[in-house]
Amino acid sequence: MRACWLVPGEGGGGRRVPLAHAAAVVLGRGPETGITDRRCSRRQVQLQADCSRGYVTVKQIGVNPTSVDLVDVGKDEEVKMRPGQVLHIVNKLYPYTVQFTEESGKNVTEAEEKVQAEKRPCEESSENDDIENVPRKAKKREEHLGHWSQGLKSSMQDPKMQVYKDEKTVVIKDKYPKARYHWLILPWESIPSLKAVTREHLGLLEHMHAVGEKMIDQCPARGSLEFRLGYHAIPSMSHLHLHVISQDFDSAALKTKKHWNSFTTEYFLNSQDVIEMVRSKGKVTVKDHASELLKLPLRCHICKQQLSTIPQLKEHLRKHWPK
Repeated sequence: MRACWLVPGEGGGGRRVPLAHAAAVVLGRGPETGITDRRCSRRQVQLQADCSRGYVTVKQIGVNPTSVDLVDVGKDEEVKMRPGQVLHIVNKLYPYTVQFTEESGKNVTEAEEKVQAEKRPCEESSENDDIENVPRKAKKREEHLGHWSQGLKSSMQDPKMQVYKDEKTVVIKDKYPKARYHWLILPWESIPSLKAVTREHLGLLEHMHAVGEKMIDQCPARGSLEFRLGYHAIPSMSHLHLHVISQDFDSAALKTKKHWNSFTTEYFLNSQDVIEMVRSKGKVTVKDHASELLKLPLRCHICKQQLSTIPQLKEHLRKHWPK
């Protein structure tokens, strides 16, 4: 099995740190990294190498941001890091990379890593479900979440993905839209999920809703399609995001009962309801066993007719499309 090393970059200080396979290593301010900056916790980041698959799971423990490729991980959140990516221990400072070596000591080159990556089993879904998996798939979900969390944060920083931005938010198209129009509105502020929302974020939630309304007003199909704005009760993506989705659900990416029920049951929390909940209670509460809603029978969201399969549902929905 290969060995893994954490290697300091230019200006990183410190020394090479061995990362044993599957062993959790915690780093921060101290002699091992040479970091004396008090903004860096002594327990800032946890690293766990998977030498067989060639990545390191990075978990931020400290309060101030740890980042991978300049994208903040988020407190108590995890992402996967591979050779070629740069870890900054805190506040975009103290860079490190990971390096895998064969037992002989020979470095694994980027080309070799690419070949090995193609050979290893797929570690992520071909599309983001944005919802909690059932318990028997919990382990798979953890790997998926780590990757997609990083991907979402990267997308919001990518000018090619942005369709609107202001000083508080950015709007991107959902990578796998579940309808003809499907946008995600994300705050620039690092907020991992609805669970982290407090009354202090009320103004931000109202601004996100207003941006969503603006997207609808500018949509060429606004006169013929209905729209909803809302949040998933238990999202798999770690950065807070508001869905703005047209109610035609005319999309090849809508493939499963889980996809359907995540947008047409109480699993989908209306934006205005979330705002009122935060205004009155100071936080967002989700019903117990919300994930069970994903297993409900397929029903048309307009006439409530029950259908047996997704293809039957999609054929039925055509009856409700604007003429």
